[in-house]
Amino acid sequence: MLENSTELIKQQRKANNPLTVVSSPATQKKPQESFSQPASIDTLDCNKDHFIERNGIKFAGTHLILDLWGASNISCLETVENTLREAVEACGASLLSIHLHHFTPNSGISGVAVLAESHISIHTWPERGYAALDIFMCGDSQPENSIAVLKRAFQPSSICINQQMRGAIHE
Repeated sequence: MLENSTELIKQQRKANNPLTVVSSPATQKKPQESFSQPASIDTLDCNKDHFIERNGIKFAGTHLILDLWGASNISCLETVENTLREAVEACGASLLSIHLHHFTPNSGISGVAVLAESHISIHTWPERGYAALDIFMCGDSQPENSIAVLKRAFQPSSICINQQMRGAIHE
């Protein structure tokens, strides 16, 4: 079922329905932080509102809420940063900056990739094998492309995906 999650999102877009997909196989140190400098936004079109239209509905963008259970590699700052970068690229989005905070003693990570199209945020609980991600993108980006990247990097035993079309204009 995990392999078909991108296709399910595409089908839900056509039907204009929110989506929920669930599948499953069954001493203090100083916190570490990672920060990447912002990219230049000179090439971005500041005069366009970046709303999109699909199936006759105009809306701001697609918002995915993901719960990853049984996840691995979610306490490794380098892995989380590299995965966010790869996810941004896979979605066709424009990375402006990444900020990650590594908590102790449990090694959880919270952070955000700020995009020209919006953001990807992550919060991890390694002691529970759980990661919560929030992916919101407007314009021509394709946030559903991040799912395969996240599955490959974090290898969850189950994943729950909710989708919302944000800012829908009902004319």
